[in-house]
This record gives sequence, C-alpha cells and structure tokens, in this order.
Amino acid sequence: MTLKHPKAATRRSDDLAVAPHFTLESRTIPRHQLPEGELPPDVAYQIIHDELMLDGNARLNVATFVSTWMEPQAEKLMAECFDKNMIDKDEYPQTAEIEMRCVNILANLWHAPDADEATGCSTTGSSEAAMLGGLALKRLWQKRRTAEGATTDKPNLVMGINVQICWEKFANYWDVEMRLVPMEGDRFTLSPAEAVKRCDENTIGVVAILGSTFDGAYEPVKEICAALDAFEQETGIDVPVHVDGASGAMVAPFLDPDLEWDFRLERVASINTSGHKYGLVYPGVGWIVWRDANALPDELIFWVNYLGDNMPTFALNFSRPGAQVVAQYYNFLRLGYDGYRRVQGYARDVATGLSGRIADIGPFELLTRGDELPVFAFTLKDGIDNYTVFDVSNALRERGWQVPAYTFPEKRTDLAALRVVVRRGFTHDMADMLVHDLERQLPRLAKQPEPVHDQASGSAFAH
Repeated sequence: MTLKHPKAATRRSDDLAVAPHFTLESRTIPRHQLPEGELPPDVAYQIIHDELMLDGNARLNVATFVSTWMEPQAEKLMAECFDKNMIDKDEYPQTAEIEMRCVNILANLWHAPDADEATGCSTTGSSEAAMLGGLALKRLWQKRRTAEGATTDKPNLVMGINVQICWEKFANYWDVEMRLVPMEGDRFTLSPAEAVKRCDENTIGVVAILGSTFDGAYEPVKEICAALDAFEQETGIDVPVHVDGASGAMVAPFLDPDLEWDFRLERVASINTSGHKYGLVYPGVGWIVWRDANALPDELIFWVNYLGDNMPTFALNFSRPGAQVVAQYYNFLRLGYDGYRRVQGYARDVATGLSGRIADIGPFELLTRGDELPVFAFTLKDGIDNYTVFDVSNALRERGWQVPAYTFPEKRTDLAALRVVVRRGFTHDMADMLVHDLERQLPRLAKQPEPVHDQASGSAFAH
C-alpha cells in the first residue's frame, strides 16, 4: 500500500489546469498518473514551482534542526556532484577520499584513540548512523554471549524516553527490547542511576543523547559512564555507551571543549552526528565513528572494488548522493575550528538572548535557555487557562513562523511546550522579528474566553 499522510484523506481534483499564458489553453494534466505526452520544460518547471509556493518558508521554520542555508560556493559544489553516486568508489575515488578525510576530521574532533586510522563512514542521515551504531552493539554483544555459552535471544538497549524515533525503529527492525527511562518531575533526560537500574547481562548498550530534541539539554554522558563503571565492578557486566550526538556532537567540541562526553571516556564505543544539522550541510548526510576497529565487527563490513583494491563499506543504503559529503568537506575546509566555533557561538548567543526576551514578556516560563544546544523550550505559566501553547503556535504561523508546540511523553504528558531551534542563518534581527510578532499576538490571545487549539487540532509536530 502507498504510505499516506493521515490528513490527506480528501484530495483535490484529479486534473491540473494549465495557465493560459503557457499557450496551452483548455489543456489539463492528470495529477496522479503520467500525462500522455510531453510538456515543454519551462511549463513543467512553472507548474511545480507554483505548487511549491504553498510550502512554509524554511528560514522561518524554527521547528527543524536541519540546515536551511549554505554559502553559494557550497551550493555550486553540490550541483557539480549531483550525479555522483557515493557507493561507486571506484568511479569516484576522490569523493571516497573526501569521505574518509571527513571521518578522520571527526575522529580527531571527538578524541578517538587513533584518529589517523579512524573507523567510520558517512550515511544518509543521523538516523541511519544511529542504527549502524546499534547494530554494532548488538553484534558485539551476541559474540560475547556466544563465547560464554549464553543465550542471545533477549537483547535490550537502555535509553531515555526522549530519544529520537530512529531508536524505536532500530529496536523494532532488529528485535531489541527498548528499556526506556521515563521523565519524572523536572528531570527530562536520562540519569545515571535510572540507566544503570535497567541494565543486565542482556543489555547491548546505553544510548546517551548529546542534545535532547525536546529541550536542547545535554545528557550527562560522563556521569552515565562512571555509573556503568561502578556497575561493572559490582556485577562484572560490561555495558558500552553509544552517544547520539545528532546535534551536540557538532556543537560541544567548539563551545564546550572541556566537557567530557566523547572518546575521552573509555566506555564510549561509538558516536553519530548529523552533518545536515549543526554540521551545517543541506539534508541529508550523517556520520558515525567508532572508537577503534575493535568496536565494529568485521562481519558487518562489506567490500567493494576501489581503484583495484578493496574498500570497506557499512551502510543500510546502497546508492546515495555524494554531493552532501563534498559539501561537508567544504564546510570543514572553509570554516575550520575557529569558523565552527564562531558560527555555533553566534547561534547560542541568539538562542540565549531570544529565550531571555521571551521569558521577560510575561506569560512564559523557560524550561531551558539555549545554553547547551542553541535550542530552548518554554511553556505557559500556571494560571493561564484561556489559551494554550498550541494557540500560540497557530497565531505565530499567521506571520509565517513555524514554532512547534507539543506535549512531553509518558509521566509528563501534563506539560505542553513550545520550542525554538536556532540554526545558521537565524540572526538577531530575525529573533527581533519573532519577539515582535509574539508580542503582537498576545493581546488577542489574552482576550480569548477559552482555548481554541489543543494537541489534536493545533499542531502536526511530533518528536
């Protein structure tokens, strides 16, 4: 069956009428099947261009973590590489070389023990990278259990309930039990004690998130590793850690260099990140790096011919574009360490400044400030019952802003919040405009006798 959006039950006319100025008067084109004949290229372009105007303005979308702006030179390089297939390493050897340079750069950035012999690869996004990390954890656990003569039929993976949905997919697709730590009170992330409480001999690993999508907060990776060290001393059970650094792994090295979350911690086996988030590349590219070759089982690696030699590959996908990998290297080359520190530092400065101004408006209460990831969440103060965060989100959408409103998960479903993601291209000036539009809408919302929108009617956003 075709996958459909749940709100697409009713569809428009089956035919699309061509505008008269294309000199194709009275002609219609089917929307849901191939037309019988060809169209002039400018007509086909204009039809699609006009439909796409109904999409939101990506620069005003503060829901997404994904990059919405790149330099023209990067866009030009991507256009030059649109026809390059990343898997064809023998045909595009320099693109393959650039991929490995990026892996080496990340391994150095994340303090891998031997970054010059880095073990890692690019992926179509951080979700694929996370799944590769999970697969490696499962296979290593299976090998250890088999060597011990133990069963391997009940693997589990421990993580906070705030994980991204890719981990639910991993657990479902590869038959791994998810042991989710719920939120409780003002704790919205995974805690060391709660993680260890759910570990046993069947635990393939613990996932720690460097930058929760719910509120932008870092999870305490160092403390989680220390708790697992103590757990191993007490029980003899060795539980590795995978760091889901989809966003934070490209922020913390530049803005929080003294924070220990990466391969400086011996228990960290692998790290994934999104090149298309704070790696500053258009979608989609992700990266995963393992501590060393021992953290990636040989049997998961496939080999392809590369200039007369064999080249190792590990991926869920096969054919995929090389353009984003080249764009990632452009950013590394163009910005360097200081450039990334400047760009990410500016984003954090905008986020903390904007969150402070929103807190001063009156009806809002901050959950986070944007001083870890340049992301913050805020909610309505107690006592405001005539409008909701979903009403606020819909009011801002009237001015083009896409500010997501959502409820927190199990045990904190009583908490509904708004979230702002500050990315490259979102400036102090745009923050001013957002604040002014928010202030403009509040008097009207304050006059509402009762809420208009709730989670069901007010937002299509979900984690």
